Amino acid sequence: MTRAPHAAHLPIVPAAAFVLVWSSGYISGPAAVDAAAPFTVLGWRFVLAAVLAAGLALALRRPTRMDRATLGRVAVVGLVMNALQFGLMYVAFDLGLGATLASLFHALSPVLTALLAAAILGERVSTLQVVGFVVGVVGVLLVLGGDLGGAGGPVAVLIGCLSMLTLSLGTLGQRWIGAQPDLLWSAAVQFAVSAPPLLVLGWTTEGAWPVTDGRQALVAVLFLAIVNSIVGLVLLSLLVLRGGSGAAASLFFLSPPVTAVLAWVVLDETLSVLQLVGLVVAVVGVAAATRSRAVPAPVPPVRQDVGTQ
Repeated sequence: MTRAPHAAHLPIVPAAAFVLVWSSGYISGPAAVDAAAPFTVLGWRFVLAAVLAAGLALALRRPTRMDRATLGRVAVVGLVMNALQFGLMYVAFDLGLGATLASLFHALSPVLTALLAAAILGERVSTLQVVGFVVGVVGVLLVLGGDLGGAGGPVAVLIGCLSMLTLSLGTLGQRWIGAQPDLLWSAAVQFAVSAPPLLVLGWTTEGAWPVTDGRQALVAVLFLAIVNSIVGLVLLSLLVLRGGSGAAASLFFLSPPVTAVLAWVVLDETLSVLQLVGLVVAVVGVAAATRSRAVPAPVPPVRQDVGTQ
């Protein structure tokens, strides 16, 4: 029986870069909604990301073959993974959910995905994965403490949990796609279909120009589209190719502590001693669960020739 690949088998520089890029998304997100309304800023992020992904695919002469059924499935999964998942999390940010807690929610997603796969698809799940998820949840509760108001209130926490759930459902949805369309074209489609509903929702609920700081909003959108959407996607796909989805997923437990440091430096977020203990407990739980056996990573199916011309 072959052993599941893990983070130790991944190239150090791309792995470290991915963790930093992934974690930075929980900093740029709150910064973005501080300057503009969440649906609007996300809509423009995905417009730019779609253009960049398509341009990169054309520059690299990536194959455009994608039948109608596959295209439809890619689009549906993209709506869940991008419009729904990020839309929920950015609303939570707007309500006051902290960067570290948001990162903890999403760090639990690979384990939740494995549990959902067991419940829905009948896949096997290890005892360590279940225990790791429970320990992770206990850690999150410790971070929350008794002060939900400090986390943006119960509504923000609930919406953050729903974002975690949609990320897991979207990850499972990647299997539903079935075929392995080109990664860049798949990402371009998913970004493109996510932008219109977010922009329409923003126009109808947030107004035509819900921007309070134009310069900060512009910088945030550029960073989100270029670094978090495109660079993050390329790094994650590289890691999946080198070590498999299980190995890539095993890095996600590193995101909360890195996010906590970045949030302290950039957003002036601080954690109490109890919250720091909760952070450690949650990270240990997620680390144990994601490294016990291969768990799904939130990345589209990757062709083995990604990144080559």
